[in-house]
Parts: sequence; C-alpha cells; structure tokens
Amino acid sequence: MSTEPNQEHAPQSNHTSDAHDEPVEDLHPLIPEIQHLAAAYAEGIQSGKKPMTPIHVDEIASHIAKFYEQIRKVIDWKEDNVLRRSAIERSLKRTLFPKLTGVTTRPDIDSYRVAYSVTADLIRGGHLLNDEVPQEHVELVQAVLDKYLYVLKHAKFPTTELIPLKRKINFTYFIIELAAVDIEDILTNPVKERVLLEAMTQTLNSRIRIMPEGSVPDEEKRTNVFIAASRTLFDLDDSFIIAQLLKFTYADWFTPSQELKDKLATDIPSIWIHSDKVLEHAVSRQLYTIAERIDTVYMLLGDVLDLHKEAPLKVEAILSDKTKLSEEITTAYNKRYLSLKSRLFRLAIFSTLSVFLSNWVTFFIVEIPLASLFYEGFNLFTTIIDFVVPSVVMFALVSIIRPPPAENLERVLTAVYQSVYADEKKKLYDVYLVQRRNPMFKLIVGVLYLVMMFGVLGGVGYVFYIAKLPITSVVFDTFTIALTFFAAVGIRNKSKELSVDDKTPVWEFFLDMLSVPIARVGAILAAKWKEYNIIAILFTFLIETPMVVVFDFIENWSQYLKDRRAELH
Repeated sequence: MSTEPNQEHAPQSNHTSDAHDEPVEDLHPLIPEIQHLAAAYAEGIQSGKKPMTPIHVDEIASHIAKFYEQIRKVIDWKEDNVLRRSAIERSLKRTLFPKLTGVTTRPDIDSYRVAYSVTADLIRGGHLLNDEVPQEHVELVQAVLDKYLYVLKHAKFPTTELIPLKRKINFTYFIIELAAVDIEDILTNPVKERVLLEAMTQTLNSRIRIMPEGSVPDEEKRTNVFIAASRTLFDLDDSFIIAQLLKFTYADWFTPSQELKDKLATDIPSIWIHSDKVLEHAVSRQLYTIAERIDTVYMLLGDVLDLHKEAPLKVEAILSDKTKLSEEITTAYNKRYLSLKSRLFRLAIFSTLSVFLSNWVTFFIVEIPLASLFYEGFNLFTTIIDFVVPSVVMFALVSIIRPPPAENLERVLTAVYQSVYADEKKKLYDVYLVQRRNPMFKLIVGVLYLVMMFGVLGGVGYVFYIAKLPITSVVFDTFTIALTFFAAVGIRNKSKELSVDDKTPVWEFFLDMLSVPIARVGAILAAKWKEYNIIAILFTFLIETPMVVVFDFIENWSQYLKDRRAELH
C-alpha cells in the first residue's frame, strides 16, 4: 500500500469554472449564522496580532524533545491536537504527582514556574512554535493553575461518594484534563474552532425540533446540540466538552474572583459526579447522527478560513460568492480526500505498532506473572500467538477502511450551499424524545446483539484456547481484542469525515454486525482502564520526569555556553 497520495484519483467537481474564463461574481445572501462566523473569525484573528514578547527555547533541547514526542505519537497514535493536550496533561501530572497519590496539594507549589514549564515543554516538543508564544500568556496559564489547585485543595464532595483514595486520584485526573483544555485554549487561541462550533451549534439548533415540542427546555436543547457538534466536528472528548460548558456557565472563567473559586470548589465535584447525565441525554444519539451528516460542511469551511488567515476581512465576500466558494470547497475537499488516504494508512501502521508495543508491556507485567500464579507458562508458539494475533487483527480492521466514493463531492457541495446561503432549500430535522418501537422488535434485536457480542468474544477466546495459551492469557487477550475492535471502529468513524449521508454498503453492514457489539465491550473496558489509572500515572511519571530533567540540563548548559562565548570579544 502506497503512502503517497495520487492526485489523478482525487474526485473532481463540475462546479468549478474554467481557468481561462473571466471570474464572474455569483453573489448569494448568507444565513445569519454564517455572517456571524465570518465577522467573529475576522475579529478573533485581528485581536491575536498584538505586539508581544515571545518565549524562546533552546533548539538543541527542542530537537531531542521532538524526537521523544514522535515516539509518544507512535504509542498514542492520536490526532495532533489531542497529542498537544495529552502533552499538557502529562506535564501537569509530573508536577502534581504527590496529589495523584492522595497527598494534599503542597502550599509551596510555584504556579508561575509550573505554568512556564508547561509552556516551554510544549514549545520544545514541537506542539507550539518557537518564538511565537507571548510571555504574557504564562500569567494567564498561572491563573488557570491557581484556580484548579484551589478547587483541588478545597473540593467539597457529597458524603455518599466513593472511597477517599480512588476519589482523590480520579477527581485529580479530571481536574488535570479540565486545566489542560483551558491552557491549550490560552496558548493556541483556537479562533477557527470556536467560530465553527458556534455556527454549527446555532444552525442545528434552529433546524432541529424535539418532539413533542416544548418537552426539552431551549437551553438544555442548545447544550445537547453543542455536545453533538463538538463530538462530530472535532471528535472532542468529554473533558473538553465539560470545560466549554463550564466556561459558558461561569463569568470571568479565566480570571475568577475568590467568591467564584469557592463556588467552583463546591460545584465542580458535583458536576464531575453527574457528568454522565449531562453528556448523555435521551436524544443524544439522534442529535449525534444528525450532526455527523453535516459536520463535513463546517470542516471544509474551516479549511477555507485557513486559506484566508492573513486576510480574514475577505472571508465574508468569498463565502457570498457561490462560484468562488465552490472552487475553494472543491480544492479543500480534494486535499482532504488525498490526505485521508495517507492518514488512514498511517493510522493502520501506528495503531498496529501501538498494539504490538503494548503487548510487550502487558506480557511481562501482567500475563507472565498471572500464568506463573496458576502454574502455567508460555512456549515460543504461544508467545508468538499472543503478540501477533491482536496486531494482525488491528491491521486487518483498519486496512479495509476506505475514503468515500468520488460522487460524494457533489453531495458535499449541495450540503454546503444549503448550510451557507439563505436562498437555498433548508433541511429541517425532527428528534423524538420517546421513540415508538415495537417491543417485540426491540427484544429480538437486543437478543441478537447479545448473541453476536458473546459469540464473537467466545470465538476469539476459543482461538486462543486451542492455541494452548494459559487460561489467564486467553481471558486477557480476548479483552485485548475487544479493545482493538473499539479502537478500529473509532478510526473507521474518522474515515467518514467527508461523508454527508448515512448510507451503509452491504459489506459494512455485515462488518458492523460483528464489530459493533464487541467494540462496545472494548469501550467499557477502555473507560474502566481510564478510571483505574494508577499504573498509567506511575508509568508517565517514572518515564518522563528523568526526560524533563535531561531537557532542562541541555537547555541550561547550552545557554551557559552561549553566555561564555559572548564574553570572548
């Protein structure tokens, strides 16, 4: 399989004008949401061009740190924006490790030093550009850290909550995730992402009716539409969504008063406990399906915004010109179509490598001790099976994923026109709070789903059993396959980023019958693994703390040599 995209296979559109024709304006009125998007984007870009004092890190230390981050990318195989936030979380975990073990937050923590360290780590690792981040932002990051450290120290939990140690560890992990969202927001100024999410939320909110009408309050409806837009447009996780909802709820979020800090110390623990109820509404799945059908429109509009980042005041005129917009959407679509093929290939490689490397860790830390406990062991054949099968399954599942067909571009352009222009036909959507389904049908489908789930799990376990693996490894590797299916389904969802319909080929339907039930088991296991994350936290702390010491030493040594060289004149 080639990693190089082939331009001749990219889908082409009939909407583009001939290169030799004189450009003709084809102006159409924009819907209010798109007008606001263009104005807010121009304002946000212009406000980010203020004079500033940049932060500089040493290039030698940066090269080494970037190499380490590339290794992390192979292990994590996440999107770049998620990797950046993950790097912030890792940096904060190192600093707050005593709190993660249940020790009270130390009063002598220098929040400014932590803020600068996190920022410098991101620049060194290549997540932020060197000499582009203002030093003034460090104080804003410090204010974020002060706020969350105060919440950690003064958090008030309901008396019926979980046991203290587990509660402290998981709550601190949640707080770190929220802090990482705020820090990334400050350091990257994601103007484009903000205006796209707002426009998509407002447009969907105006076109969706929840039936029976009035059954869901307007604010609750808008919140759930925003959650659906966040999950589909940028594949944002629960921590990001909760952080945004908190930002909408509380004024002066980034510069809180003492009164607000006290309120957050009471409110955030309660929000954490009840977050599932906030994020999962009775209509969430229906809203997600609708949002998934039009997220391509806003993703491509985001590409158009990027093209005019240096001249944002021109965006509204370009969006109003249907011919010009068609050309730019087509160009953006073709570029994404080609990059999607190469990205899917890289995901296939990285995810397979990740599974293979993870097997090395779990094999020696978990499987061998468990097998020894039950007086069983591994020979060469069973060891090979243990390592190869999960990796092959992951590669097979990901390698069959394909981008959408060429004719999809025409449907995308039609969807763009309907979402941008006021004189185009609009699509309205009805969502039912209570879906009427035949009870017998629900029973049959539910039983069939469970049969497929346990049938596939049993089949996988049987393969490992007849291969003579220790019984503990049979169970462990079967659940590993479930996690693999869950990851593969997530990657397949990414392959549909350019699709604007929910048509499913026959082969995908049968694949879903096999993969979705077992992927559900994988999703539950992944959530539980995150909940019991002590091993992951220890691993990050023990591996990365020495690395950061090395980076700091190299940077300080390099600066010392530069100072001594400056004396030679």
